[in-house]
Amino acid sequence: MKLNPEDRGLQGLSTFVSLILLNVLYLVLCVPIVTIGAATTALYEVMIRFSDEESGRPLNDFLPAFARNFLRATALWLTCAIPLALLVISAVFWLTSPSTIGLAAALLSGLAAAYVFAATLYAFALAATHVNTFRQTLKNAFLLPFAEPVRTLGIVLIPVTLVALSVIMPPFTIILATIGCSIGAYGTAFLLRGVFRRHQPAA
Repeated sequence: MKLNPEDRGLQGLSTFVSLILLNVLYLVLCVPIVTIGAATTALYEVMIRFSDEESGRPLNDFLPAFARNFLRATALWLTCAIPLALLVISAVFWLTSPSTIGLAAALLSGLAAAYVFAATLYAFALAATHVNTFRQTLKNAFLLPFAEPVRTLGIVLIPVTLVALSVIMPPFTIILATIGCSIGAYGTAFLLRGVFRRHQPAA
């Protein structure tokens, strides 16, 4: 028996396996927490490229992208993670208050946390796809959620939904751990490409 490497079924299986391996590698590199930014930036880079007519090799390109973006992506992650954590803590704190003011403060903190989370994801994607200064990357990341509210909602809902399903239905954790992150990043890549296409300066 001789396998044909051009067979579409075989190619599809190979892609599926590579996405599983990519997913596991991504999660492993996220474990130290401080490397979440570099790992997510690398995942966005390879999946944005892959979403463009399946160019690139996501699994093979992931580690080089991780190393290339490590310093800038880590700096962006630490810069965004601190206010994000403080806003989440604030929202949880105010939720424990039964007063109307407490609920209003919790809602405002929650909305602010969602905005910062969206800006954080944009920061990773911008670091993965655009050469710019740290300051300009951060500025653009915080402006894009306001400029693109609809696409931003989709970009935020994809990871939030994956995590929420894992909490509500523990067996779903298996999907998240094997292919959920890769597929989620692939879906997000189309939204990010649409955002960047709209705001890319004309040549």
